[in-house]
This record gives sequence, C-alpha cells and structure tokens, in this order.
Amino acid sequence: MTPRQNEKNRPLAALLVPDLLELLEEAPESIGPQTEEMHPADLADIAEALPDELVRAFLSALPKERAAEVLEYLDEELRTQVLEELSASEAASIVAEMDPDERADALDELDDETADDILSELEPADKAETERLLQYDPYTAGGLMTTEFVSVDETLTVEEALRAVRAMARVGRREAMYTIYTVDDTGRLRGVLSLRELLAAPEGARISELAWSEVVSVPPEMLQEEVSQITSNYDLVALPVVDLDKRLLGVVTVDDVIDVIQDEQTEDAQKFGGMEALEDPYMQIGLWQNVRKRGGWLAILAVSEMLTASAMAHYQGDIDKATMLAQFIPLIMSSGGNSGSQATSLIIRAMALGEVRVRDWWRVILREIPAGLILGLVLGLLAVGRIVMWHQLGLYDYGPHWARVALAVGTALIGIVTVGSVTGSMLPFLLKRLGFDPASASAPLVATLVDVSAISIYFSVAYLVLSGTLL
Repeated sequence: MTPRQNEKNRPLAALLVPDLLELLEEAPESIGPQTEEMHPADLADIAEALPDELVRAFLSALPKERAAEVLEYLDEELRTQVLEELSASEAASIVAEMDPDERADALDELDDETADDILSELEPADKAETERLLQYDPYTAGGLMTTEFVSVDETLTVEEALRAVRAMARVGRREAMYTIYTVDDTGRLRGVLSLRELLAAPEGARISELAWSEVVSVPPEMLQEEVSQITSNYDLVALPVVDLDKRLLGVVTVDDVIDVIQDEQTEDAQKFGGMEALEDPYMQIGLWQNVRKRGGWLAILAVSEMLTASAMAHYQGDIDKATMLAQFIPLIMSSGGNSGSQATSLIIRAMALGEVRVRDWWRVILREIPAGLILGLVLGLLAVGRIVMWHQLGLYDYGPHWARVALAVGTALIGIVTVGSVTGSMLPFLLKRLGFDPASASAPLVATLVDVSAISIYFSVAYLVLSGTLL
C-alpha cells in the first residue's frame, strides 16, 4: 500500500494516520465518534495521506453528512477517484449532503456517464437543483454560486422574519446564513441586511424598512474575475446572483471568491513566466502535459530571439570595426528587457485590480515616457561613469575616442529604456484589445521583443556618434 505522493505539509495527518489505519482494521465504526470534533479540512488532509485503496473505507466509516463535508475539501483528483469507485447510489447518498455548488463541481469533474448515474439516484429536488447549476459555465458567477442562501418576504415583521430564518437553519445547512435578502412575491431581489441587523432590529418593524435597497448584484454570466473584483471593491461576504428580471438565483460566498483569486493569481504567474497556465497542480501533471504547456512558448520565444540574431548579424560589420561596442551588448539588452518587464508587471497587475482599463492606454503612455527617460538617464550615467572610470584607471583602453564611446552607450540606454518601458506597458493593452489575456504578455516575451529594438537603437546611435572615427 503506497500513500499518495503529495508535498502538502500535513503534520496533524502524519500524527493521526497510524492510529486511523489501526481503527480502520479493528473498529471502523469508532472513527466517526473519534473524529467528530475535527475540522473537515483536517480530515481531508488525513484522507489524502492514506493509501489510495483505504480512502473509500475511511469515508464510508464517517456519517454521510460528515463524509460530504470531507469531500468538499478533498483534492479534486482523489475526490473524482473515490466517487468513481463508489456505486451510483452510494455516491449519491454522500453528494446529496454537499453544498449545492460543491455538489455540482464534484459531478462536473466526473465523466458524463458516471455523473448521470449519480444524478439519477438523487432526490428529484436535489437533482433538479444540481442540473440547473451544471448548466452554468464553472468560471462564471452562475458556476460559483450556491443556492443555500437565506431570503425572506419583504412584507414580514422582524419577529416573523426571525422565525423564518430559524426554520431555514433547522431544516438544513445554509452556507450564507450571515446575510439576509429580502424579496417580493415574485422572488425579485429587493434589499439586504445582515443577521446582526435583524437580531438588533426593534420589535414590530417591517423588514422592508430595515433592509438596504441598494443591493450590489451580478448576472449569472459574469466572469469569475469580475465577480472577485466586485466582491473586493464592496467588501462583501456574499454577492447575490440575479436573472434579467432581478429574481434571486443564488449567492457567491467569499470563500469561493478567495479560491478564484488564488487560481487567477496562479494562472497569471504561470503565464507571466512564459508558459501556458496549468489546469492541475504541478505535482499532478504528466510529463507530456508539462512539456506541451512550456514548449509552445519556448518555441515562439526561440523564433523571436532569431530576430535578435538577425539584427546583430546586420551590424556585424560595425562590431568588427569597433569590437569594444560588443562588450556593452549584454548591458544594452538586459536594460531594455528589464525596463519592459517592469512596465508589463505594473500594468498587468493594475488591470487585474481594475485600476487601469483599455481606454486608459494614452494616460499610461504619458506616464511611462517620462519615467523611461529618467530611468534611462540614470542607467546611462552609470554606464558613462563606468567607461570614464575604467579608462582613467587604465583598466581598459577605449582609445582616443573614449568620450564618444561613453556618449554613444549613455545616449543609447536612454532611448532603449524608454522604448522598453513604452513597449512593456502597451503590450497588455494590445493583447486585451485583441481578446487575449493580458497576462500572456510574459516577461520573456517582452524582453525578446525589446531585444530587437535595443540592438537597432544601440548601433544606430553608435553609428551617428562614432561616424568618421571608429566606424
């Protein structure tokens, strides 16, 4: 029996697994009572640390509702494996206890035949609710929302609303108990108030008088990135999802938004590194998927770098005449690429936070041009200082025209850093306009694009400054 290979740090799981293995063998019925005070996330860590063939037995030893909670925290790959190993009726009895949105996500990960078999075993109400959630794209508000929210008729009094909320809490788990939504007789969203506001409300007051009527809501088709942005902007713990008639369909809770933010940041970080985003955790992807995700961009960057080689070949005659120019090529190329990567990083993050939109491109240019000029001047002065120092100290003989060499390198750096800053800041806007993810403007791509212009600028400036001397 081999435990799952996972680098996740599980000190509690490592401590308890030996005891649980013993209980599974000698008294599996005692596992439920022994672990009833533990958080489901900790039990999921234990399940992931167990040998694969014992995970099903471990979950079967737990009460159905408890097993459902553990499934919600379980690694997606392992959860899929467990549900596929269970009979349709066994799987249905567990997923029926899951939150509706988690249930839909779990079934969406299965193949269609297995998911349909499990759906057919669910109670009609649960089946209909799950099928409705499965219709939404998983990366939209509809795919994120849960239908376990609390809503009351706006005409109720405080006492009547409290009785209704208590009844909902007793019937079953409500994922968003902390927010109360008010609706009219057609189910349209009318207002919102917190559970605390309801508890503190004066007796006899109408809910319609207490609820906030200006409710931030989103349509089910809204992309999850925009959902997370709105949730962050308004500091919400739950965001209602409504249809075209403003009927309340569900709510997106802050825990799902946190997951979205983490996934989006991971995806952007991978893209910015010059590769396609991974659908699965790094330790779970296969060799060929790893190669495929990275190989495409590497090939594109390699072809792009050939343009740099072509540019250098074009100026090879100048390099042969003034070999000292070659020693500054790494400085020239890295300065342009670094300035471009900095600008790209700033703009991509600003776009992700909603600080910058496509229409703001001209404002960004007006900021990046002076910034690039100043940064280029700083680097240019550093390069000039280095040339002067080395020449005066006799560390390198730049010949009688050393001042012109210093002027050429310093002037070129000003232009190159400015071009790099503008190119790096504008590339995300271009990609966004073309319908691509701005994060695709990876640092390696920006550096490669700027390299070509850097070589051209450098040798063009050198030719103008050194014409009639070294060239």
